[in-house]
Amino acid sequence: MKATGIVRKVDELGRIVIPKEIRRTHEIRVGTPLEIYVTNDGSIVLKEYAPGCALCGNLNYSKIINGKKVCQECIDELNG
Repeated sequence: MKATGIVRKVDELGRIVIPKEIRRTHEIRVGTPLEIYVTNDGSIVLKEYAPGCALCGNLNYSKIINGKKVCQECIDELNG
C-alpha cells in the first residue's frame, strides 16, 4: 500500500471525501459504485464494484440470463 499524505476526517454522518486527485487518477466519477472490504489486519479497502455471478458471486461469469450474470459452474449445477 502506498501512503498519499492526505488525511480526511469522518463527518457526523460517517462520510469521508475521496480527494479529487485520487478520484481523477483512479477514474472514480460521480455515481461510480464502490464496494467496501475489510482485510484480516483491519484495513478498510475501497474497490470499484464489479458484480459477479448472481448465484455464487464468481467474477468469471459466462452468460447473462434475464439481466443477471451467471457463471458456467452454476449453469452446469442447475442443469444437473
